[in-house]
Amino acid sequence: MRLTYDPRYNIAYIRFHEKNSDVETLKISDDVFVDILPDGTIHGIEFLNANEQLQREDMGKLLVINEATGERSEVALSAG
Repeated sequence: MRLTYDPRYNIAYIRFHEKNSDVETLKISDDVFVDILPDGTIHGIEFLNANEQLQREDMGKLLVINEATGERSEVALSAG
Protein backbone atom coordinates (compact mmCIF):
# COMPACT_ATOMS: atom_id res chain seq x y z
CA MET A 1 0.00 0.00 0.00
CA ARG A 2 1.24 3.48 -0.78
CA LEU A 3 -0.01 6.92 0.26
CA THR A 4 1.15 9.81 -1.89
CA TYR A 5 0.43 13.53 -1.53
CA ASP A 6 1.07 16.29 -4.06
CA PRO A 7 0.99 19.69 -2.35
CA ARG A 8 1.07 21.52 -5.72
CA TYR A 9 -2.41 20.23 -6.52
CA ASN A 10 -3.53 19.30 -2.98
CA ILE A 11 -4.28 15.71 -4.02
CA ALA A 12 -3.66 12.53 -2.02
CA TYR A 13 -3.86 8.98 -3.34
CA ILE A 14 -3.93 5.69 -1.45
CA ARG A 15 -2.89 2.85 -3.75
CA PHE A 16 -3.64 -0.71 -2.65
CA HIS A 17 -2.47 -2.63 -5.75
CA GLU A 18 -0.13 -2.08 -8.66
CA LYS A 19 -2.04 -0.98 -11.72
CA ASN A 20 -1.83 -3.81 -14.22
CA SER A 21 -4.90 -3.01 -16.32
CA ASP A 22 -7.53 -0.36 -16.84
CA VAL A 23 -9.49 0.88 -13.86
CA GLU A 24 -13.02 2.20 -13.55
CA THR A 25 -13.30 5.36 -11.48
CA LEU A 26 -16.32 5.81 -9.23
CA LYS A 27 -17.16 9.29 -7.96
CA ILE A 28 -18.05 9.01 -4.27
CA SER A 29 -18.31 12.77 -3.66
CA ASP A 30 -16.96 15.97 -5.23
CA ASP A 31 -13.61 15.27 -3.54
CA VAL A 32 -13.35 11.45 -3.33
CA PHE A 33 -12.88 9.00 -6.20
CA VAL A 34 -12.38 5.22 -6.00
CA ASP A 35 -10.54 3.30 -8.74
CA ILE A 36 -11.82 -0.26 -9.23
CA LEU A 37 -9.93 -2.99 -11.09
CA PRO A 38 -11.81 -5.24 -13.56
CA ASP A 39 -12.00 -8.04 -10.96
CA GLY A 40 -13.84 -5.72 -8.55
CA THR A 41 -10.98 -5.02 -6.13
CA ILE A 42 -10.13 -1.47 -5.15
CA HIS A 43 -6.98 -0.18 -6.83
CA GLY A 44 -6.90 3.12 -4.97
CA ILE A 45 -8.69 6.11 -3.50
CA GLU A 46 -8.06 9.70 -4.60
CA PHE A 47 -8.73 12.69 -2.36
CA LEU A 48 -9.08 16.11 -3.95
CA ASN A 49 -8.78 19.02 -1.52
CA ALA A 50 -6.68 16.61 0.53
CA ASN A 51 -5.48 19.08 3.17
CA GLU A 52 -8.99 19.61 4.40
CA GLN A 53 -9.90 15.91 4.31
CA LEU A 54 -6.72 14.45 5.81
CA GLN A 55 -5.95 17.08 8.46
CA ARG A 56 -9.15 17.44 10.38
CA GLU A 57 -8.98 16.15 13.97
CA ASP A 58 -5.61 14.41 13.69
CA MET A 59 -3.54 17.55 13.09
CA GLY A 60 -2.21 16.23 9.76
CA LYS A 61 -0.92 12.88 11.02
CA LEU A 62 -1.62 9.42 9.66
CA LEU A 63 -2.05 6.85 12.41
CA VAL A 64 -1.55 3.20 11.42
CA ILE A 65 -2.83 0.68 13.98
CA ASN A 66 -2.24 -3.06 13.92
CA GLU A 67 -5.51 -4.29 15.44
CA ALA A 68 -4.04 -7.71 16.27
CA THR A 69 -1.05 -6.44 18.27
CA GLY A 70 -2.15 -2.94 19.22
CA GLU A 71 1.07 -1.56 17.72
CA ARG A 72 0.74 2.04 16.53
CA SER A 73 2.81 4.02 14.08
CA GLU A 74 2.31 7.71 13.31
CA VAL A 75 3.43 9.61 10.20
CA ALA A 76 3.16 13.38 9.72
CA LEU A 77 1.45 14.26 6.44
CA SER A 78 2.47 17.91 6.55
CA ALA A 79 4.81 20.29 8.28
CA GLY A 80 1.96 22.14 9.94
